[in-house]
Amino acid sequence: MGWEFTDDRGITLRRIGRPERVAAYVRAGAALWDLGVRPVGVYGSGHDGDEPDRAKSGALADVPYLGAGKGLDDGAIRSVRPDIVVDVTYDRDKPYAVTEAAAKRAGAPVLALAVGGDTSLPNILARFVQLAVALGGEPAGGEGELAAAEDAVRSAASAPLKVLALSAAGARQVHLARPGTWPELRHLAELGVELIEPGNGGANWATTSWEHALGLAPDLVLADARANAVPAGELDSVPAWEALTATATVEPWNPELPCSAHAYAAFLRSVADALEVLGAKR
Repeated sequence: MGWEFTDDRGITLRRIGRPERVAAYVRAGAALWDLGVRPVGVYGSGHDGDEPDRAKSGALADVPYLGAGKGLDDGAIRSVRPDIVVDVTYDRDKPYAVTEAAAKRAGAPVLALAVGGDTSLPNILARFVQLAVALGGEPAGGEGELAAAEDAVRSAASAPLKVLALSAAGARQVHLARPGTWPELRHLAELGVELIEPGNGGANWATTSWEHALGLAPDLVLADARANAVPAGELDSVPAWEALTATATVEPWNPELPCSAHAYAAFLRSVADALEVLGAKR
C-alpha cells in the first residue's frame, strides 16, 4: 500500500511504503519523539552550535546530532540513511533549517510543517499529530493536559497583569517579541493574557534598549531560554535589566518548543503559575 503526505508547502510526498527512517530538525524531531516516532538523527539551524540546544530538544535521548548551519551537510544527513527529512517552515515556501539541495544530495525528500506566525498553535499541534500518525507513531495524547493548562491560564489571567516576551541580545540591546507573530504568545492572548506590544521595529521582534523594555513596566517577563540568546547571568551589570528583574517576575520562554501538546502544556502551566502568584500579591 502506498504512503503519501502533503506538507504545509503544498508538496505531496509519495512512497511505496511508510518511511521508517526519519531525520529531522531538532525541534521537529523532539515533537515526533513526544508523539511516538523515534528519529534516526536530528540537526540544528543556523542559530545552533556543535551540540543540540537542550531548550529545543525536549525529551530526545540517544539520537545522533548531525550538526547545524554550516556544519550540516548532505554527508551528515546521508550517514543516518533517512527515508525522509522533516523540517519546519515559517513562510510556507522554504524549509527553515536544511536546504532542499542538501537533502536531495542525501537521497531523502524534505517534508516541512508550518510554524510561522500566521498559523494557530492548535493547528501546528494538529499537523504534527497527523504526521506522527502517518509515520506509525502512537501519540500519547496530551490534549487533556493541554486543556487543563489552558483553563489555568484563563483563570490566572483574570488579574490585570502585563506580560512582555523578549530575547536578550547583550548589554545594550534586547529583542522584544511582537505577540501576534508568535503562535504561543498569540494563544496566550486568546486565553486572556495581556501581552505588551513593543513599539516600532522589525516583523517579529522590535530591537531596542533595555531602558525601553523597563519603561513598558511588565509584571511578568518571558525570557528566551534558547542557547543563542544571551543568558541572564551575563546581564547582571546592566542597570535596566537589574531594575526590570527587581519589579517583574522572569520565566523562561522557548520560541521553538517541540510542537507537541505535552511541551506546550508545560509552558502554559508555567505562565499560569507565575500569573497566579503575581495575582495573589495584588
